[in-house]
Amino acid sequence: MVKEIEKVMPVVHIATVVPISKTVGANRIVPAVAIPHPLGNPTMQPAEEKYLRRQLVEKALRALQTKIDDQTVF
Repeated sequence: MVKEIEKVMPVVHIATVVPISKTVGANRIVPAVAIPHPLGNPTMQPAEEKYLRRQLVEKALRALQTKIDDQTVF
């Protein structure tokens, strides 16, 4: 599905298992935290987790704005 959406617009695949993202053909890959909680960490304090989430989203937004020629892990 990532490849089909990529035909219309840039897509960032935030994933915990980067090799799988590469296998399915995602071009922009942002490594996530962990499989059960890809965009957070429930063991952190709420403010720390919010900061972590914000960093991941900002990294994904930068990845969207970056011109790439091949699969790239940010």
